[in-house]
Amino acid sequence: MNRFVKMFALTLVAVAALGCEGRTDKVDAGGVILSVTDFDGLPISISASGSFPLVQVESITVSNVARNNSQPTSDLMNVEIHSYEVTYTREDTGTRVPPVLVNHVFGIAPVNGTFVLDGGPILRTDQFNNQPLKDLIDYGRDLETNTQVVRLRVSIQFFGRTLSGDPVSSARAYFTLEVFP
Repeated sequence: MNRFVKMFALTLVAVAALGCEGRTDKVDAGGVILSVTDFDGLPISISASGSFPLVQVESITVSNVARNNSQPTSDLMNVEIHSYEVTYTREDTGTRVPPVLVNHVFGIAPVNGTFVLDGGPILRTDQFNNQPLKDLIDYGRDLETNTQVVRLRVSIQFFGRTLSGDPVSSARAYFTLEVFP
């Protein structure tokens, strides 16, 4: 029986040691908030045929802010940025919108610091090859509204994970983009 107890105890120690992950065995002191804080080189008006197949923003800055400034911070509050999503809604009378763009990126936003994405795409081939932008390229107008300008409200949201493993996402940031043939 004594041998069984020793073997059981050793097994428990081994499972406990293997089950602990070094980067998550500490507390992250209350969490963080991601925020899109700056855009540089935002396009406000583009030609669908002249911009095909890619439209980019010069740079986007994402800040990582500690939720509780009165608590100490740690590296576990750094955020590994893994993607961003661009969605579109119409600001005119149309209802058709380009498909969602998801772009996978890698970067670190340190706690109380920033991550800067340079040259992030906001429109790609998938968006240009679908309505209403395809109508602008093929016919010189949006067939739904019969206008030569499509006004889109562009939304960008970033996603990541703290080093302690908590999922984090920014609030959506918006701007208006006018697209003409």
